[in-house]
Amino acid sequence: MSWVILVVAGLFEVAWSVGLKAASADPRPLIVIGTGLAIVASMVLLAVAMKNIPLGTAYAIWTGIGALGAFVVGIVCFNEPPTIGRICSVLLILAGLIGLKLSHG
Repeated sequence: MSWVILVVAGLFEVAWSVGLKAASADPRPLIVIGTGLAIVASMVLLAVAMKNIPLGTAYAIWTGIGALGAFVVGIVCFNEPPTIGRICSVLLILAGLIGLKLSHG
């Protein structure tokens, strides 16, 4: 269950990073409040997941999910360029996340 919680925490990290991007363009109260709630939810769920997952593994997975998710959302929603260098780099992050999950005892 800790891994599911960690993935949800990572998804909230994606949500708040997108919220920050949206708030920088249009700082409406609902966007700012939603972003703040996503930050809190992400941190709380990360803390819960860390009860059973080592710190280094949990933090790396959490930030990795956030990085991968923000990368995809940036391309799909914000027309950011999907260059070969960026794609290769994000695939290396994904390989590291898979390695961490597989090596977790």
